[in-house]
Amino acid sequence: MKEISVKLGVVFLIAVIFLSINVGVKKDETIKGTETKEKKEEKEEKAVQVAVTIDNNVNYIDLDDYLLGVVAGEMPAKFETEALKAQVVASRTFVYNRNLSVDNTTNSQVYLTEDKMRENWGDKYDEYHQKIVAAINDTNDEVMKYEGKYITAMFFSSSNGYTENVEDYFDSSALPYLRSVDCHWDLSIDPTNSRSKTFTKQELKEKFNCDSLDFNIIAYKKSGRVGTLSVGGKNYSGRKVREILGLASSCFTIKYENGKYTFNTLGSGHGVGMSQYGAQGMALEGASYKEILNSDTDIYTGSNFVNKRAIKAKEGQTLNKEYYIPVNIAPFGSMIFEYKGSK
Repeated sequence: MKEISVKLGVVFLIAVIFLSINVGVKKDETIKGTETKEKKEEKEEKAVQVAVTIDNNVNYIDLDDYLLGVVAGEMPAKFETEALKAQVVASRTFVYNRNLSVDNTTNSQVYLTEDKMRENWGDKYDEYHQKIVAAINDTNDEVMKYEGKYITAMFFSSSNGYTENVEDYFDSSALPYLRSVDCHWDLSIDPTNSRSKTFTKQELKEKFNCDSLDFNIIAYKKSGRVGTLSVGGKNYSGRKVREILGLASSCFTIKYENGKYTFNTLGSGHGVGMSQYGAQGMALEGASYKEILNSDTDIYTGSNFVNKRAIKAKEGQTLNKEYYIPVNIAPFGSMIFEYKGSK
């Protein structure tokens, strides 16, 4: 008898819950009336493949090999293992959400070939390669779902201290798992979180196709990013300004000095979903990848309490026990604890 281990990642209100199910099939058992176990195993032995469009050519790459190249291209391999695992689960979910068909750009996920990995990593190649492969194996087949469907697993480099509501940046309806949440780690651990870009008056007039440079930020998003900027009487979304000027993010301020305009930004990327530097910050504090992908915000009927991660029992008589653990939990909510023992 061969046992097949299936791991499912499910976004379920407050928590990201991972289940392990063992399925046993007898040798002579038929599947769906006509398919034998031998035929089923033969199909299962064929690795899942991803159709990756590179330079207008479609390449079929085994899923795990694709994830290796994607994590190498999307997240610094020097990051903590738990951060890399979170990236693996997000990237795996992303590609399943796209029906295993993606391109090799930032519109999908950046994929690095082995040659490119060797070039980027140099003498660290073996170490980083093994590290990412281990992260893939340790999260084997884990994905995130909401209401039975693969979530739109978005991620970006670094925030301004808060992630962004999906509808506040993209042309999208609100999604309960892509909400603006605290992400303060980015401000302290991302070495390039604060950036600046300077333009002459003429350059800006050409980019905005206007005669007058009368800048006025007239609206901000909940996350602190620019919602609307008026330029010469015409309104632009913060996202549009970022795209026109090639800014790192839509969280910016404008300073005029010596005849030039400087746009100072915080964070890098669209700001929706998982912040990669935020994941690194949580991992450095001891969070597991499951905790990194978890949220307790009020949009999930959560209580907005910060995930404290490791909780130590306190001494005191409670229900005839010598130790107890005080926790705060939302009405009708649930928590899952994993005992790690004492050191």
